[in-house]
Amino acid sequence: MRRQRSERSKFVSNKFIKGIIISFSTLLVLYLGISIYFTSHFYFGTALNGINITGKTAEEADKLLASRIESYSLQLEERGDTQEQINASDLGLKYTSDGKVQELKDNQNAFLWIFAPFINNNNEISGIISYDDAMLNKKIDQLDCVKGKNIVEPKNASLKYTESGYEIVDEVYGNKINKTALHDALVDAIQNNKTELNLDSSNVYENPKYTANSKEVLDAKDLADKYVSSKIDYTFGDNKSVELNGSTIHNWLEVNGNFELIFNESKVKNYVYSLGDKYNTTGITRDFKNSSGATIKVSGGDYGWHIDGSAETQDLIETIKNGQTVTKEPKYSQKAASHSSNDIGNTYVEVDLAKQHLWFYKNGSLVVEGNVVTGNAASADTITPPGVYLLKYKEKDTHLKGTDYNTPVSYWMPFNNNIGIHDAWWRPPTDFVATTYLGNGSHGCVNAPVELAKTIFENIEAGTPVVCY
Repeated sequence: MRRQRSERSKFVSNKFIKGIIISFSTLLVLYLGISIYFTSHFYFGTALNGINITGKTAEEADKLLASRIESYSLQLEERGDTQEQINASDLGLKYTSDGKVQELKDNQNAFLWIFAPFINNNNEISGIISYDDAMLNKKIDQLDCVKGKNIVEPKNASLKYTESGYEIVDEVYGNKINKTALHDALVDAIQNNKTELNLDSSNVYENPKYTANSKEVLDAKDLADKYVSSKIDYTFGDNKSVELNGSTIHNWLEVNGNFELIFNESKVKNYVYSLGDKYNTTGITRDFKNSSGATIKVSGGDYGWHIDGSAETQDLIETIKNGQTVTKEPKYSQKAASHSSNDIGNTYVEVDLAKQHLWFYKNGSLVVEGNVVTGNAASADTITPPGVYLLKYKEKDTHLKGTDYNTPVSYWMPFNNNIGIHDAWWRPPTDFVATTYLGNGSHGCVNAPVELAKTIFENIEAGTPVVCY
């Protein structure tokens, strides 16, 4: 009984071993057979330049690739739901293997086919597909998306001023093509046998640099809102004032290429100069009540209020940048005694050119008066010009120099360039009469007796008005 069981067990074991050997042999034959197949064919799952060449021989792959190139077409998906097509004939496409496909096949290890599903068999070979670059560029120039009549330029987001502040205007993407980017995208599509190319996702459009959500745009809006919140109340005396606010300020704000908010200083300066045109009093025609009691018109000269355009422009810009609400006077390069209609005030020198007489008033009181000799009326080059002037300075013991003279004086008080009041010690008392200036006048200065010049000099200060009429 035991012997029968032993023999049966041995039989089963032998049969199992035989089964394993047969199965292994079968699998080996199958493996070797498939390996032999892949000595001349590409692995399953093999692609070349985007074309499936699974199970193809090198020759078959060459023919497939060549036929695909000959019938190649590429559809362009453009903005605005429009399409255009480029064909192989538009590009001069050619397939030239030069043995590269066979070389790829020869590099494939036939006995490793079993691992093919686990490796990447997407192959790229450059140079087997060629195109005519001149034809490609010509085709690009012919595309509607490049030369069409409905090309819309991209436009950055912008700022729009309203009564309640600034609003952001959305950017415009438009549909303008970057030809260089399109060229590169087309070359990539051709080389990889792509049949569709979405121009938007290929980034070939010229897009706006700044959108409504760009930090630069949001920052510029905040800054612009701050600037136009400024309120400046300019005062000019006698209850005269000018209010400046955002309705004017926004016209001076600009955005540069980096979306930085800047002031157009030229526009700001023009505004400041417009204030000067209205409120400067230098050279204007004034009503002047003279010492004889008559009210006369006096024009010309350099006395009066004069806004310093450059200084006030910079000060105004800084005020706006700080978002301030202020009441202020503009910066002046020159000031008068007051902002009233009589801006000369009650301290001044009065020179009557017809009477050849001078009066000097200080704080409304007459300090001194006397006859003088003014510019020689016989020549237009030597007359004393009428007008209201500003005494520039005073200087003691100096020399007056000209082309034909060099004269020492004790008291020099210039008010109109090289024209001034000074002592004329060389003139006798008989010269100081109303007719001397008609033929024996000065070079333009106001000649005064020594004591008259001395008294004026000792009581006058720079900036005092000098009225000549």
